[in-house]
Amino acid sequence: MKSIQKRLLMLLLVFIILPYFLSVLLIYRQTKADVERHELENSSEQMEQASKDLEQYFDDIVNLPYILYRNPDLFRVFEQGFERSLYFNQLEIYKGMTTFYLMRSEIRQIRFYIEEGKSSFTVYNTMLSSHKRKPDLLNQASIQKLLNSKMNYIIEPPHQIKNYNNTSFMPESDKSTVVTVHHKISDVLTKEFLGIITIDIDLDEIAQIANHFIRKSKETVLLSDSDGHIIYASDETLIGKAVPAELQKKINPEATGAQSTDGDIVFSTTLQEPLNEWSFTKITPSDFLFKNVRETAYTNIIVGVIVGVLGLIMIAVISYKVTRPIKLLSHKVLSINGGNMNAPFDDQREDEIGSLERHIKEMMNRINRHIDREYKLEIENRKNQHRALKSQINPHFLFNALQSIATVALLSESRRVYELVTSLSKMMRYSIRVDQKATVRSEVDYVRAYLNLQEERFQTDFSYAIDLPKIILDIPVPSMIVQPLVENFFKHCYDEGYEQAHLHIYGEIRGEYLNLVVENTGNSMTDDELMVLKNKIYTPINEGNYSLEHIGLKNIHDRLVLHFDQTAGIELDSMQGQGFSVRLVIPLYLKEE
Repeated sequence: MKSIQKRLLMLLLVFIILPYFLSVLLIYRQTKADVERHELENSSEQMEQASKDLEQYFDDIVNLPYILYRNPDLFRVFEQGFERSLYFNQLEIYKGMTTFYLMRSEIRQIRFYIEEGKSSFTVYNTMLSSHKRKPDLLNQASIQKLLNSKMNYIIEPPHQIKNYNNTSFMPESDKSTVVTVHHKISDVLTKEFLGIITIDIDLDEIAQIANHFIRKSKETVLLSDSDGHIIYASDETLIGKAVPAELQKKINPEATGAQSTDGDIVFSTTLQEPLNEWSFTKITPSDFLFKNVRETAYTNIIVGVIVGVLGLIMIAVISYKVTRPIKLLSHKVLSINGGNMNAPFDDQREDEIGSLERHIKEMMNRINRHIDREYKLEIENRKNQHRALKSQINPHFLFNALQSIATVALLSESRRVYELVTSLSKMMRYSIRVDQKATVRSEVDYVRAYLNLQEERFQTDFSYAIDLPKIILDIPVPSMIVQPLVENFFKHCYDEGYEQAHLHIYGEIRGEYLNLVVENTGNSMTDDELMVLKNKIYTPINEGNYSLEHIGLKNIHDRLVLHFDQTAGIELDSMQGQGFSVRLVIPLYLKEE
C-alpha cells in the first residue's frame, strides 16, 4: 500500500524531477553531437595539412642525396673509388660530406659507403672520420632490403644513434633517437650500383609537424610505417616499437572520424609519396573532447538536485501537517499486527481520524476477549498432548530392553540370538542419534549390523564385500547415507530373484573428493530408464514433476547438496547392463555444517 507521502514523492518525481533531468539528458546529447561534429570537421582539415607537411618534409630528406649527382668531383669518387687519388678524394669527401651535414639542422650523422674499394666515411658534429673498409656493410638487413627493392631509398624505424665507423669523436653518452634514411647511389646511364649514403636525422622536426595540431598534450598522435613500426608518437615510450594491438585496431583509414569502442575520436589517414602506406593517426580522448559539455551537464544536475531538495522539504511540511495523524494511526495498526493488543487509541478527536480510532478501539476490545477464551482452550489441549506423549514407548527404554534380552540369550548359550539382538541394538542406537555427526566408520558399522540381520532373515549366504581403506574411516559424513543404498540391493535385486548377485561397497579419495560406491552385479536398467531415474533424482522438489518414487536416492542426493555444495551428490551408472552402481561424491575441502 502506498502512503500519501509516497504519492506526493511520486508526483514530484513525475512532474518536476523526471522532466527536468530528461531535458538535461537531451541537451547533453545534442551538445555532445554538435561538439563531435565540429571536432570531425576541424580535425579533418588539420590532418590533411599535417599529412601534406609530413610528405613534403620526408620528400626533402629522401631527395637530399640527389645533390651528389650535381657535384661531379664527389660523384667521381663514387665511380672510381677512394684509392685512385688519395689526397683529392679525401678533400672531396670532406667537402661533400660536410656540405651534406650542414644542409639540414636535424641531421645528426652522415655515412658515405663507396662500393669501389668498400670504403666508408662518417661525419658527426661536422667532424669527418677516417677512411675504413666495410666489406660486410651490404649484409645488413636494412641495406639488403634496399638493394632488393626497386626503390632508391629506404627509411629505417627510429633507433639509438650508432657509431658507424667506431670513431672516437662520437661520445658514448650520446643516446639520441634517430630515423635513418639509406639512399642508393647508382650510375644514371648504366644503373651500376656505386654506393650508399646513410643519413641519421633526429625527430625534432617530425615532432614539431605532428604535435602542431594537438592541444594541451591531451591528444595523441601516431606516425607508423607500412611495417607497423612507430616512427613518432606523442608518447615517447612507443617510438621505435611495433604498434600495440589495441592501437592497431584504431588505425583504420576507412573509419576516419569514427568513434572507437572506448569512446575516443580517432582520425587516421594513409600518406602518399614518399611515405607509401604510412599511417598518420590522431586520437582525441572523449574525456578531453567533452569536458565543457560535461561541466555544463553537471551544473544543470546540481540545479536539479537543489530543486529536488526544495521539493522534498515542501513534501515534508505537507506530510507533517496533513498526513501525520494518518501515519500515527497506521503505526498503531502495525503494532497490533506485531502482537501489541493494547495499543493506545485517541478517541477524543472530532474528525474522521478520531472516528476511525474509536471504531478500531472497540474492535480490539472484542478481539482481546475472544483471544482470552481461545488461549485457555489451547492450554488444555497442550496438557492433553503432554499426557499422550508420556504414554508412548521411549526409544531408550526399548534399547535397554534389547540389551537385557541379549544378556539373557548369552546366558542361555544362544549366541546367534545374542548376535542378532546386538545388531538390532546397534541399529537402534544409531537411529536414535541419526541427526548427529557421523563418520565413514560409523556408517559402515551400521551397515554391517544391518547385513547381519539380513543374513538371518534370508537364511542364505548372499555375496557381499566391504573394501574401505583406513585413511577414509574417520572422515565426517552425514548420517544414514549408505544403509538406504544397501537396503535397495535387497528390495530391487535380492527380493526380485537375483540371489546370485554380488554386493560391493568400497571407497576411495579422488582429488579433493571422497567417493563411496555401492554397486551390485544383479538387476540393471536400460539407458532410457536410467535417464528417467536421474531426472527424478536431480529435479528440485519445487520444480518439474516431483515424484515420491525413488525418494531414498533423492533424499540422499538432496542432503549431500545441502550439507556441502552443488558439487556433492550421487552419480548413477547402469554398468553397461551388468548391474547398478551408486557413487556418493563428498567434497573434502568443505566441512559439513
